[in-house]
Amino acid sequence: MGSDTAAKPAPEKSAAEDALAQPLGAAPPPDDAFRSTRTVRTGDVDNRERLRLDGVARYLQDIGTDNLDAVDATATDPLWIVRRTVVDVHRPARFREQLELRRWCDALSTRWANVRVRLDGTGDALIDTSAFWINIGPTNGMPARISDRLWEHMARHAEDTRLRWRAWLPPTPSDDADAGTAFPLRATDIDPFDHVNNAAYWHGIEEHLAGRPELQTAPYRAVIEHLRPVVAGDALVLRARHETDALTLWFTVGDEVRAVARVGRR
Repeated sequence: MGSDTAAKPAPEKSAAEDALAQPLGAAPPPDDAFRSTRTVRTGDVDNRERLRLDGVARYLQDIGTDNLDAVDATATDPLWIVRRTVVDVHRPARFREQLELRRWCDALSTRWANVRVRLDGTGDALIDTSAFWINIGPTNGMPARISDRLWEHMARHAEDTRLRWRAWLPPTPSDDADAGTAFPLRATDIDPFDHVNNAAYWHGIEEHLAGRPELQTAPYRAVIEHLRPVVAGDALVLRARHETDALTLWFTVGDEVRAVARVGRR
């Protein structure tokens, strides 16, 4: 016998929610992806010997620099800033594990690119990452056109050559976010441009994850989007929203949000 009450359709997800939930893809990296290796050392692990997210961020920075060196692009395209980083931890890396990193570009436009890095470990670690990088002019600090030679190298495996930016995370703290906790900056957090290095943002994420160990049980996804730089001397406050299966953080200076991050179970 049918019900008199029609079932309500599930609410439609926004484009941002769809993108946030979309897997990075299970296809293996291209055979000619740029390769590098790392050993997980004490400076990058927590007290459970898990490779921290800030450690992953440093590996992504390092392999990016190494990749530019390998294709002789440091003179033409030396400066890049990251707008978004996605880290999918399928199986975490551990202390002393040997990691192979493979890096390739899967989408780009004339001034920015989406770059993938997969980390495979000898101890069964598997981490997929994706980062939206913007090429910056060396003199004016503005987005600059990627050189023709580097474009040809990066476009080899790109499925999209008209990449556009679309935010995934809410740029404004929700009404149920907490009042925030101060996150004092250290001299070691600042890069040569007087900005907070992007790996340092992950220190704040790890600080809050220390109280939510269940969110670090693989598989899980961590995402950060940078809206405006945090600079030396800024009074940085992290506002948090805790859900059963996720944590959202807003990095604020005064009333202005400079970055937003989310960690959630997959």
